[in-house]
Amino acid sequence: MIYFDNAATGGRKPDSVVQAVKASIEGICANPGRSGHALSVTLAERVYECRKLLCAFFGGEDAERVILTKNCTEALCCAIFGTVLGAKNKGTYSQKPHIVTTAAEHNSVLRPLFALERAGEISLTVVPLQSGEVRPEAIAAAVQKNTLAAVFTLASNVTGTAIDAAKVRALLPAHVYTVCDGAQACGHIPLDMQKAGIDALAVAGHKGMHGIQGSGALVFSRRLELAPLLYGGTGSESANPDMPAFYPDRLEAGTISFPAAASLTEGALYLMPRLGEVGARITALTEQLLCGLQSIAGIRTYSKPNPFGIVAFACDAVSSEFFAQALSDGYEIAVRGGLHCAPLMHRGLGTFETGLVRASLSEFNTETEVKTFLEAAEEIACG
Repeated sequence: MIYFDNAATGGRKPDSVVQAVKASIEGICANPGRSGHALSVTLAERVYECRKLLCAFFGGEDAERVILTKNCTEALCCAIFGTVLGAKNKGTYSQKPHIVTTAAEHNSVLRPLFALERAGEISLTVVPLQSGEVRPEAIAAAVQKNTLAAVFTLASNVTGTAIDAAKVRALLPAHVYTVCDGAQACGHIPLDMQKAGIDALAVAGHKGMHGIQGSGALVFSRRLELAPLLYGGTGSESANPDMPAFYPDRLEAGTISFPAAASLTEGALYLMPRLGEVGARITALTEQLLCGLQSIAGIRTYSKPNPFGIVAFACDAVSSEFFAQALSDGYEIAVRGGLHCAPLMHRGLGTFETGLVRASLSEFNTETEVKTFLEAAEEIACG
């Protein structure tokens, strides 16, 4: 099968990641940091090495503020609910805090924010698209006196359109936190949280970072204090009826997945010396795919060449779901059709009723696969 669904989950992993995960479950498995025996302590040290590596990879401030999660959705929920509850616990706001977000967001951002708004915990402003993108100036213009945070994606999972976090930060008042969804950006472009002024970065381990499913992280700054979302065992302060006051334990309830942490470590090590090369290769592949699609009658594209590997398009004659199914059934090509869990993005693009076909590439895809895809797409579009 030609796998062009990497924005959903990375289809191929580097050999070093595969070997690390295999090694992590061979022989005796232990619970990292939950017991005092030598194996548990050793695994806890390996997990801490993962935190330090991710902190360095993303320009974080403190390895203790790298929280290991099972995916980007959990990381976003920890950041969003944790920021709001943390502000409420401190009594920072005399009225309900205000959040700014955008129409480009995935439901992993929208649903937590809508839930908080329905519960009366926040007021919410959604910045609309302008010519298919979100402009930093529009985010800044939506800020109010009681704005607590701006929550936005670094790259749209629908079109691959980016939002420049550094430009957003430069336009915001100092007290407003920036919480970024890095699901499609992490592992594709260099990200330095301190230089970009990002307070919280949610990471999907299983996409551009080349980790396994069930891996993710939340990296956050020292100025941001997050209340816990999950409660449970931490292996520390067991007599305390509340979660520990220190990180990472405050936000990590339950057993940590050591195989997931091992995969994240190896994924980051794989990317560190070749991140620029990876981004350039993926950009070239998306450019090749877009140029080919734009030459097919009846196909409209919604992306530009990008390092995130995302190419979105519609076919006048065939619905997005049917187009994706035809590629799978007739040509053994994997893509995704529909709304991609980003309904406001599709409303802004005018594609809410029909959805879009999304082909998403990784550095492991080839020019030959792109050519094969284009031949199949032309056959489907032209009947």
